[in-house]
Amino acid sequence: MGNDDFDARLGALRDGQEKLLARRNEQVAPGNGIYSRWRYPVITPGHVPLHWRYDLDPADNPFLMERIGVNATFNAGAILHRERFTLVVRVEGVDRKSWFAVAESDSGTDGFRFRPRPIAMPELDSPDTNIYDMRLTEHEDGYIYGLFCTERKDESNPGDTSAAIAACGIARTTDLDDWERLPDLVTNSAQQRNCVLHPEFVDGRYAIYTRPQDGFVGVGNGGGIGWGLTDSMENAVVADETIVDPKVYHTISELKNGQGPAPLRTDEGWLHLAHGVRETAAGLRYVLYMFMTDRDEPWKVTRRPAGHLIAPRGAERVGDVSNVVFSGGWIRDTDGTVYIYYASSDTRLHVATTSVDRLLDYCRNTPADGRRSAGSVAAVNALIDKNASCKPGQ
Repeated sequence: MGNDDFDARLGALRDGQEKLLARRNEQVAPGNGIYSRWRYPVITPGHVPLHWRYDLDPADNPFLMERIGVNATFNAGAILHRERFTLVVRVEGVDRKSWFAVAESDSGTDGFRFRPRPIAMPELDSPDTNIYDMRLTEHEDGYIYGLFCTERKDESNPGDTSAAIAACGIARTTDLDDWERLPDLVTNSAQQRNCVLHPEFVDGRYAIYTRPQDGFVGVGNGGGIGWGLTDSMENAVVADETIVDPKVYHTISELKNGQGPAPLRTDEGWLHLAHGVRETAAGLRYVLYMFMTDRDEPWKVTRRPAGHLIAPRGAERVGDVSNVVFSGGWIRDTDGTVYIYYASSDTRLHVATTSVDRLLDYCRNTPADGRRSAGSVAAVNALIDKNASCKPGQ
């Protein structure tokens, strides 16, 4: 390839990426009244800067090949930082290793651009094989904490190349550029995933939502969203885990479930977004659901609307791990708008928008799961009877 061809190809790559980054998003109407989906993903592998992926020196890369491939961009933590919508994105390379990178937007629905470099997360004495799925919490102690999954080889089973151990990694920052790595969370569970720091002290201690697991994939006979306290984040130890939201037979979370982002505080209590997993004939199905906990005792569930809030739809159902939606981040703007950032099929990142008032209404007035078909029919009939007594539109 000559220099003219190299320059032409580079120009086409840059033009294509700029067109993607500048694309305006649009709401998908009419929606269900609870939230609005937005048409285009907010982060895709195509958003990753070209100079992270291509050697731009024609002498060393005359064919302008992609040297470091990106497979997926998903499962982001989210925060409103310095008046910008800010995501810590899980970027997965074609080598299957994940790492974190910060992307920012002024609108929250489009225009996300990555900061100049990915996060160089410090390692501990036992290096991480893989890190992923960070949840961000702006804590009242003044730090922004990132809790994420750290994966290492299970050395007790050296002959099994897929045997791994998952733990909760902890890091903190003030600017999302420089991170201080803290020791991993210590609990009595064999493995941990989907751990999230509560944004406020509880009785002078840090509170952490956990997801105890017996194995790397399966939660075992127990499981559910746990809750525990630790005196310090610098050496975080949760001695006792209480299950806040258990997995339940023949529900959207009968196989496993986990806390999504840190909950949102309201006058009526804490709004929680979580993921639930069930087995199907086609494999695992991940959906998002909500519940509420008491304002002063956030380990006590007060509202639990039945079913999923968001499930994969259309093209969202296709990807590396199909039929999955997953969220580790949402942002409440100053006007009460809530931006839910969710990944589809472990491939790309989307946004849905709603408001605190709508989410409170949804949690307050959606019937709870009746746990039986007869209970579902009773809820439908109650709504039919209620509607029969009113004259909508008149």
